[in-house]
Formats: sequence, C-alpha cells, structure tokens
Amino acid sequence: MTTANPEQLLFASTTQTFLEKQASLTHVRGLHASGVSFQPEWWQRAAELGWASLLVPEELGGGSVSGDGVADLAMVAEQIGHTVAPGPLHPVSIVLAGLVEAPGGHEQTIEALVSGELVASWAVYEPARPFAPLLAATKATRTDGGYRLDGVKDRVEAGADCGAVLVVAELDGAVRQFLVPTDIPGVTVTAQDSVDLVKRYARVRFDGVEVGESAAVGTAEQTPDIVERQRQIALVLQCAEIVGVLDAVLAMTNQWLFDRHSFGRPLASYQALKHRAADMKMWFEAARATTAGAVRAVADRSPDAPKLVSVAKAYVAERAPVMLQDCVQLHGGIGVTWEHDLHLFLRRVALYRAMFGSPEDHHRAVYALSSETEANA
Repeated sequence: MTTANPEQLLFASTTQTFLEKQASLTHVRGLHASGVSFQPEWWQRAAELGWASLLVPEELGGGSVSGDGVADLAMVAEQIGHTVAPGPLHPVSIVLAGLVEAPGGHEQTIEALVSGELVASWAVYEPARPFAPLLAATKATRTDGGYRLDGVKDRVEAGADCGAVLVVAELDGAVRQFLVPTDIPGVTVTAQDSVDLVKRYARVRFDGVEVGESAAVGTAEQTPDIVERQRQIALVLQCAEIVGVLDAVLAMTNQWLFDRHSFGRPLASYQALKHRAADMKMWFEAARATTAGAVRAVADRSPDAPKLVSVAKAYVAERAPVMLQDCVQLHGGIGVTWEHDLHLFLRRVALYRAMFGSPEDHHRAVYALSSETEANA
C-alpha cells in the first residue's frame, strides 16, 4: 500500500522494524516448536503500536495516523505477510469492524480490544458448512433477562486464546450477532490445528449459554450491513497479507536466481527463467492493484465494495498458490525441504485461499453482482 505523508511513513517503518525484530521467520518456527500460536504480551506490544485502533473512531479511543484506518490496517497486514507473522490482527479487526458500527453498550469491550488486553474473534463458520455469514444454524432465543444461545461454531481463529467471541446466530427468523465471553457456563472451546504453522482455530459449542440484553450487537435491521462490513474487512486483510507474502517470496526467489549458478552462469541469465520471472512480476502487480482497489472501495464505503473485494479475493487467492509453487520449482530440490522457508509462506496462502470463500465462490459472486448491475442499468 502506498504511504503519502510523514506520519504514515513513520508508522510503516515502526511496524516493519517491530516485525523484523519480534516476528521473524525464526520466531514463527520457534512458536510452532513450542506449540504456541502467539504470545499475549507480544500482541499487547503490537496493540501499543496502534494496530488494534485503526478501525475505531477517536471518540471510542481509537484513531489512525492517516485518518484512513482501512488503508493503514491493510498496510500492517501486508507487512505481516513478509514474515507470515503470528497474532490475532485479523479476528480482532473483524470484531472491531462490527462493534464500531453499533457500539452502544460495548464501549468497554472496544477499549479492551484496542489496548490489547482482550482478544476476540468472529464465530461465523459452522461445522461442515461453507462460509455463509447470513445463514446461521446456531439459535438464539429470548429470555427474561436477555438471550440463550445453542449451537456450534468452528474455524474460529485464535478461539482458544479469546476472551470473547462475536457469534452469528438466528433470532426470530433474522440473523443477529452476540458478543459472548468464552469463560461463562455453557461455552466449550476445543482447539483446532490448521495447515499454517502458527494460525490456530477452535470449535466453540454453546449449550444453553445465557447472556444479557447488552450482548446483542446492533438491531435486526442493522445486522446484515454490519456483517457485510466485517466480511469486507476480512477479505481485504487476507488479500493485503497475501500481497506481502508474494512480495517477500518473489524477492527471495529472484535473489536465488542471481546467486545460484549453472554451467558457470547465474540461473537468472536463462531466457526461459526470465520469462517465468516476468510473468510472476506481472501477476504480482495485478494482485497488488486489485487489492488496492478493494481497500480503497472499503475505506470509502463504496457501493462497489462488495464486488471489488470479491474481484481481489478471486484473483489474488487463485494466482498466489500458482506463483508460490513456481517459486518452489525455481528453487529446485531445496524448495521442498522443511528447513527452507518457502513452505511457511505457502501454508499461509493455502489457508487464506480457503477461508471466507474460495476463489471459485468469489468468481460466482462477481458474476452475480455484475449481472445485477447490468440489469439495473
């Protein structure tokens, strides 16, 4: 993402330095060896840098250096991609994107999330079902003092490390969201592994969980728009981080092609490999451009945002795994070893390809939204 003023440049530089010192690839491998997803104190330091405040307006204790929190957040995600860093940036940001749309009664939770004292995640997926945020099998029923929740959610990012989850559930025939602490009776959290070395997920079961009236986030009328906002933030974060992954891996591969010699010549001097490198550079710039377009549309709350985030996810998540596999091939035998860092990047991209809709899902969404636009023209 481009930076346009000294404050943004300083924020980008500080973020990069922090990640290089505190979230290197060696650090990621160490966390994996220890069976740890991320260290809470590490996330609090990241929050102190302002990572968790970017989508939160100043009157609620947040703010961003440029005044464009979505763009600043995408920059952080892109930097994270350079070292496939750990941490709950995505789930915390997605939850905050929802809470700030209807903050009434949730001011303390927002403050705790911004400070890094609390980690929360979006409980939207359900077992054996694809991503469909406005279709929930989890049920909410009204009680004298609030609501009762029954159901199961899975693929809840950082679920085992969360103090609260934002649960999508059906209430009286409409989709609603409820902020539920994970330490109250009836909530059972079971950790789930993923293909990524440090990204962890969880299955969360709700058995007659009782919450108060204040747990609801927004009204029934507001909820579809709030959920859509969260979906858009989730997708631009994914795409921005994948762009960061591609940037790092292409730099690593190009350096390898210049350093590695065959028959007395660097690999980069062979025309066939030059063509492959040129193709990947073209695909990378297209990935960066589609992501930038989606970030701008989401930041501006453009009517085109639903389509542009799907354009970005469809293109970036489809191209990136192909590019990374190419980079593995260009590294030769060393590229498929555990010791080489390439698989750390490939794992993160494979995970993001599947989460919040596959490229195929988003191709269909783009087609449907484009057809709708033409019909209304």
